Amino acid sequence: MIVLFGESIRFFDTTLRDGEQTPGVSLTPDAKLEIATHLAEVGVHVIEVGSAAASLGERESIRAIADAGLSAECCTYVRALPGDIDLAADAGADSVHLVVPVSDLHISKKLRKTRDEVSEMAWSAVEYAKERGLIVELSGEDASRADQAFLAEVFREGVERGADRLCFCDTVGLLTPERAAAMIPPLCFAPLSIHCHDDLGFALANTVAALRAGATAAHVTVNGLGERAGNTSLEELVMALEVLYGVDTGIKTEELYHLSTHVSRLTGVPLPTNKPIVGEMAFTHESGIHAHGVMRDASTYEPIRPEQVGRKRRIVLGKHSGSAAVEAALHDMGYTPNAAQLAEIVARIKQIGDAGVRITDADIMAIADTVMEIEFKPCIELRQFTIVSGSNAMPTASVTMLVHGDEITGAAVGTGPVDAAIRALQRSVAAVGNIRLDEYRVDAITGGTDAVVDVTVKLSRNGKTVTSRGARTDIIMASVEAVIAGMNRLLREEHENRSQDSD
Repeated sequence: MIVLFGESIRFFDTTLRDGEQTPGVSLTPDAKLEIATHLAEVGVHVIEVGSAAASLGERESIRAIADAGLSAECCTYVRALPGDIDLAADAGADSVHLVVPVSDLHISKKLRKTRDEVSEMAWSAVEYAKERGLIVELSGEDASRADQAFLAEVFREGVERGADRLCFCDTVGLLTPERAAAMIPPLCFAPLSIHCHDDLGFALANTVAALRAGATAAHVTVNGLGERAGNTSLEELVMALEVLYGVDTGIKTEELYHLSTHVSRLTGVPLPTNKPIVGEMAFTHESGIHAHGVMRDASTYEPIRPEQVGRKRRIVLGKHSGSAAVEAALHDMGYTPNAAQLAEIVARIKQIGDAGVRITDADIMAIADTVMEIEFKPCIELRQFTIVSGSNAMPTASVTMLVHGDEITGAAVGTGPVDAAIRALQRSVAAVGNIRLDEYRVDAITGGTDAVVDVTVKLSRNGKTVTSRGARTDIIMASVEAVIAGMNRLLREEHENRSQDSD
């Protein structure tokens, strides 16, 4: 495949700055260090840690990451103000992302200044940052709506004053690939980055277009985090370049899913179900035709192998599933039904699917047990659980269960009553199995304060995964029910016979 890009592409990750501007996201210095370490291990070149001028916590984050000895450059956002630059340098940053508004809209309405005043501020800030020993990336905010002749003047003189790199910012996502192809080449008199927002869904396309036109670095965030509709997604850009353009990005693609889920957990922002590369459904198949094709040759319905990004293929069952997919799923669960049993199991799965119910692994196993007349003896039985929570109380849960016939009582605290209850359950069964909660989802089936809620969980143990559900008017009870059902299936004896023939 012909490579259309001029030189190796650098990745400037701004998850810890622009990504943290996602409403409701606030990361501690420890969390930022965790994410920065992971980003460096994956192969990101520059990490924008935050804004040194924002808070003491931000400066602590910059210092911790700068002192961590990571392979990536530690960068911080600054305005064209000496005070911002001093804070960045004193915190130990390697570089500054010096952002200067360049559109007349931003210059007049936000700064209430003239072009000349903004230019002088930018150039003076570049000189001062170089005096403080910093690498400088001079960034034109709202560049896609700026007078391009003025932008070029700011950039060219900025380079003359010492700027090491430049950045074209599509601040509100109004760029198009065609405009990027025209605007980028005249600005490539120094290494140029492209920074895109996804307000109209064009961030990835615009970033690729800019890179093809001569930009040498891309600003990205993990999971496309960022204010409003977010920024260009790291994982999507990496895989688009690798797969569609044959570019060796140098990024450890097999770590992308792990990085994605790590960031999702620490930020509290769930991954959209249908998100490319890292969404739950990206490598999940239900349709009978698709599932059958994938089982014969994965490339029939998958553009890349899930293992390339650290994932596994998953076949889920529902009303669209054919007997081949059901048989394959049952085999993975340890069942070997005969032809008559398989036909009955398929019929029952379709019946449940037609009723509009999401089918979990625990449901499938229960159907198989019934049809194949296999006795299933739960190894966990709940005796009681108690939750204490309130405005002045730390959410605390205690549970008493029979685990393989032994009575065990466990307790835990959590961020809320559901979290505390699940943690207590996990601790109580830790002696017989380390079970991890990978996903938790709740849906209201009915309306009102007495609504029936449907809780679905995904649990894993020793590489095996199972989904299960609970439905109650009490969300805590529904959650406990779902987790115990899943735990029972995961802790089921692996050597038991699940191939009994019915008479």
